[in-house]
Amino acid sequence: MSQETISLVVPCYNEEATIEIFYHEVLKYEKQMPAQLEFCFVDDGSSDRTIAILRKLAAQDARVHYVSFSRNFGKEAGLYAGLELSTGDYVATMDVDLQDPPYLLPEMYRIVKEEGYDCVATKRSTRKGEPVVRSFFARMFYRIINRMSDTEIVDGARDYRFMSRQMVNAIIEDGEYNRFSKGIFSWVGFNTKWLSYENIERSAGQTKWSFWGLFKYSIEGILAYSTVPLYISSFIGVALFILSIIAFIFIIIKKLVWGDPVQGWASMVCILLFLGGIILLCLGIIGLYVSKIYLETKKRQIYIVKEKK
Repeated sequence: MSQETISLVVPCYNEEATIEIFYHEVLKYEKQMPAQLEFCFVDDGSSDRTIAILRKLAAQDARVHYVSFSRNFGKEAGLYAGLELSTGDYVATMDVDLQDPPYLLPEMYRIVKEEGYDCVATKRSTRKGEPVVRSFFARMFYRIINRMSDTEIVDGARDYRFMSRQMVNAIIEDGEYNRFSKGIFSWVGFNTKWLSYENIERSAGQTKWSFWGLFKYSIEGILAYSTVPLYISSFIGVALFILSIIAFIFIIIKKLVWGDPVQGWASMVCILLFLGGIILLCLGIIGLYVSKIYLETKKRQIYIVKEKK
């Protein structure tokens, strides 16, 4: 019977300072798993020495494979490319900065093998070391999306997962262009067990996620797994229409009974600005959904490979 293989899918973007640290740290736990490792690195159009380091590792270790994109396509594309590159019986998706601790891999492998789970997912039990503002908005995002969507996304969930080949194949077959992996992992189903661990600082380098980048990513998640914003815009429209009818009736009665003319150009301007803002908000929500439809119908490639090994 041939030895089982575990593929490690690792997206990288300007991570020259962390790749070799990650590689050697993972190897410390290799003997604790009765399986062969396969490294699947994805260079997401880096501008530093990331690809040079990957070439060196691949030359030194036949288990190291990589794909390099023609430009930066984003982490979602990197995860998808890594899953397609992987050939293992089991696949783990990890961040190269060691915020996803490799010491959990043996336990994750044991759970899938012995307890009958298809996936072991991880979440942070604390947000220690994270800016307070970012933590606040992150918690708000999880509350909002879980109220809006039928697909549950666990608060603090990481992309660090250990999955069976069957689950990975199901994820790959979901070839949508606008990808939100946390939602896809949950949407495909399969039996999942959650492991918690405390937040860990990066091993080296700087985070590539800005507050604005995380905000856009959260909007992508809400649009990908909920149509509630469309219902909200419709509800606002109906509510404002009813309110305008009530106001119109009130003005007519006031004129007929008391003979007061309608006064106040300033209040009228404020009302017009308010209604104009609401209209633009609703149009913006609809426009975002239309833009997603537009991108899906164009059938563009999720990523373009420049180099592969």
